[in-house]
Amino acid sequence: MLRPKAKFPNGQSKVYLCRMHYVSAEGLGKSFGINPLFNNISFHIESGDKIALIAKNGTGKSTLLKILAGKETADSGKVWISKDITVTFFEQEPRFQEDLSVLDNVFHHKHPVITAIKAFEAASESGDTDALMESIDQMDHLSAWDFDAKVKQIFSRLNIDHLIQPVKTLSGGQRKRVALARTLIDIGFGNPEVLLIMDEPTNHLDMEMVEWLENYLNQQNITLLVVSHDRYFLDNVCNEIWEMDRSSLYEYKGDYENYLEKKAARIESDVASIDKARNLYRKELEWMRKQPKARTTKSKSRQDSFYEVEAKAKQNLDEQQLKLEMKMSRLGGKVAELKKVNKSFGDKIILKGFDYTFKRGDRIGVVGKNGTGKTTFLNMLQGLEPADSGKINIGDTVVFGNYSQLGLVIKEDKRVIEFVKDIAESFPLAGGGSLSAAQFLNLFLFPPDKQYTYVSSLSGGEKRRLHLLSILFRNPNFLILDEPTNDLDLPTLSVLENFLLDFQGCMVMVSHDRYFMDRMVEHLFVFEGEGVVRDFPGNYGLYQIWLKTKDAAPIAEMRAPVLNTAKEPVRAEKPKLTYKEKREFESLEKEMDILNREKDSLTEKMRQENLDYEEIQKLSDRFNHISEDLQLKEFRWLELSEMQD
Repeated sequence: MLRPKAKFPNGQSKVYLCRMHYVSAEGLGKSFGINPLFNNISFHIESGDKIALIAKNGTGKSTLLKILAGKETADSGKVWISKDITVTFFEQEPRFQEDLSVLDNVFHHKHPVITAIKAFEAASESGDTDALMESIDQMDHLSAWDFDAKVKQIFSRLNIDHLIQPVKTLSGGQRKRVALARTLIDIGFGNPEVLLIMDEPTNHLDMEMVEWLENYLNQQNITLLVVSHDRYFLDNVCNEIWEMDRSSLYEYKGDYENYLEKKAARIESDVASIDKARNLYRKELEWMRKQPKARTTKSKSRQDSFYEVEAKAKQNLDEQQLKLEMKMSRLGGKVAELKKVNKSFGDKIILKGFDYTFKRGDRIGVVGKNGTGKTTFLNMLQGLEPADSGKINIGDTVVFGNYSQLGLVIKEDKRVIEFVKDIAESFPLAGGGSLSAAQFLNLFLFPPDKQYTYVSSLSGGEKRRLHLLSILFRNPNFLILDEPTNDLDLPTLSVLENFLLDFQGCMVMVSHDRYFMDRMVEHLFVFEGEGVVRDFPGNYGLYQIWLKTKDAAPIAEMRAPVLNTAKEPVRAEKPKLTYKEKREFESLEKEMDILNREKDSLTEKMRQENLDYEEIQKLSDRFNHISEDLQLKEFRWLELSEMQD
């Protein structure tokens, strides 16, 4: 929308681009029971905003989204939504007409174009030539082909086929992808002014799908409010972050890194304010104790002020940071060995001649498209799924901790603390001593009031967190993590990452969370399909760089070993290093050593107390620059090392 804003001396108008006002909320409040989820929050959303909403699980993120989508009502306050916009809501738990087909659920609009596309898709599936020709004529008449092309792209990218299959027969991941397709098709049709609200859209998507979704959302002229734990997704899609914390809403312009910096500054300011309030509270408390029961109007006013100071003084802003030196069960010399392992389901090959010997401290990420066998591989490793042939030998000292996508299973409803105590009363620490079940729960963001609630009353994300905690509390030495980040909030992810970075055992994980994988793993098993598994020497970020550059010289000569053993493998002759490349290889080792030492030094400096904000910012910027430079040098070093004899 354009409107005149000012007059030049010659009488001509200067025109500014005006953003359309979509949503306003004033004084919103919502409670379940006596504790408010949020209270007296206000905000505005304008066209073009792409906002990420983050908070701990159970603090009302999904509830706020549902209020804006008209699925729930607030206890207090008002919401105004422009009559000129359409609100489209992608929920965590999608709802369908279960007996209807995928096609009928996706194309649920009663509109000539939608009806024509629906008829065309049905005719294509059925093979009815007459119906197909009739539908083609109707598509021509309505100029519906462009939209049909977009629909087909969405179906293809999200791996949705069998469009006439009833929705009730789909798996959880398939249902989520169908719901996402329905949402994306909705915003591509009809009113161009759309507010898209999305609750964890990247769950059950593989990495390739997530990256496609990022590009799709960036290309569309939409306004977005999204809840997601995927930090790369937030950085690539959103330009503003809202945080719900202690019943309030805080707004930050910019990306996720900027949010972390601004939040740290806010907390520092709040801590100073609380310290000041505590000093005043001690003085006022002494005055209160000296006052007679009958107070004057003046003392009554001071008394009211005292209670406000008391509330502020008793705030606790401490963020729990989990750093445990766990007393892990000892891993012997033999961990796990897989020899010539083969696995198929009918014509679908999962593994073909797979060989690998696990070593203590291995941290392996498993990536690949959905349906290539990643979860099957994890189950085979634990003996939950048999191999067709080959050997899988597991060491006698291995204690698996299996975090599966099946979620938390309990025979009867229990309080959270009772559920954990049924596993063990305490968690042993390496330096002696132990943590009680209650202390361990507190470290995983279950405060005392939450510990005595029933498991059935927890939110979906809280149940996932409790499931994860229950696995770690058993003190395993070989962790199997299948999509551990799904439905976890960002504070919980931070806790989990801190725990896993200190974990000394073996770890194999499947995750679509690229940020999480980059931090946690040291090399990848890439399931490429047809039984081919590539062992890539690096994290997901390096793998993405390799994919983009592998066809360009000299990267084309780099070959990560493929774990598919053919009977007569053809071995490409490695090119020899030139004199210049040998010098470069030697130089890289020295440069990497210098950068690693500087990185360690910066880490120590950033741990020091009493650093001001500007100094932290400067150290952080240098640390990030070194990390990027080091990553590139490591990749080049790997490339040259592959070319050596």
